[in-house]
Amino acid sequence: MQLGLDFALVEELVAGVDEVGRGPLCGAVVTAAVILDPQRPIQGLNDSKQLSEARREHLFDEIREKALAWCIARAEVEEIDRLNILQATMLAMQRAVAGLSVTPKLALIDGNRCPKLQVPAAPVVKGDSRVPAIAAASILAKVSRDREMLELDRQYPGYGIAGHKGYPTREHLEALRRLGPTPIHRRSFGPVRALLEGRPC
Repeated sequence: MQLGLDFALVEELVAGVDEVGRGPLCGAVVTAAVILDPQRPIQGLNDSKQLSEARREHLFDEIREKALAWCIARAEVEEIDRLNILQATMLAMQRAVAGLSVTPKLALIDGNRCPKLQVPAAPVVKGDSRVPAIAAASILAKVSRDREMLELDRQYPGYGIAGHKGYPTREHLEALRRLGPTPIHRRSFGPVRALLEGRPC
């Protein structure tokens, strides 16, 4: 069994923040912020992409039960198209940190840049595989978004959303050409914009 990150690295009142869904052609970008409790260890935390779906689902419940505070937030397709994906991601991260029931003394953000927050913040490159709180946030964000994609697959059958989660796979692009964009597709993203303008995607 994968041991995951060392829970002894957890610092008091430090929030980890991560996002899922910057690259897909459809759906919201989802973020999460988590403040772990040093007194309530969670075994097996790791970058959500390194974990099986079953393991993520188990940890999703355990994180929400044991964390001092957590919040899942988002930016919608309309906001992504209006702001651009980077700024929409920063907005969703701001919402996640603001939604915490406990104010962190520091927010550690996965990646190389930080949103403007009301608390001190620092970026951590590859933080989801280095910082337990960021790993926890990555799990909450991914499980939450994956569940949304299953629901959107039922609402918009034929695109294969449950499988590719909105990413620009060959199957997804072929379905876009055949069926056209849906209301959940990001109109500012190249393949979708090309179809709307009558160009091949």
